[in-house]
Amino acid sequence: MIVHITTRSAWAQAQHIGHYSHPSLVIDDSIHCSTPTTEQVIAVANAYFLGQPYLILLHIDPERLTSALKSEEYEDSGLFFPHVYGPINLDAVLAVADFLPAPDGLFSLSSLTGLTETL
Repeated sequence: MIVHITTRSAWAQAQHIGHYSHPSLVIDDSIHCSTPTTEQVIAVANAYFLGQPYLILLHIDPERLTSALKSEEYEDSGLFFPHVYGPINLDAVLAVADFLPAPDGLFSLSSLTGLTETL
């Protein structure tokens, strides 16, 4: 399982057009994802989404992706993150969970409020 942080509005748009895309696909040629761990998804959330409400976490089955998936090292850190090279087909998204920061704006594994939508 891999995960991707996004907004409800981006997910709604994906459902309307039939696939999920992200601006990083144009800029970096890939959609940045994480493993569902503190070391990855929580670190990414606190680095790039600190204090942002109304986020969701897409739970993606790598076996169902129609676009290429590559695990790539982040800046010689020894941490390898999954990157999807193309749009994410909707049937690869198994579930969607609300992903809300704590009152102090920080994210933790307890920020996952449970699955809000199972597909």
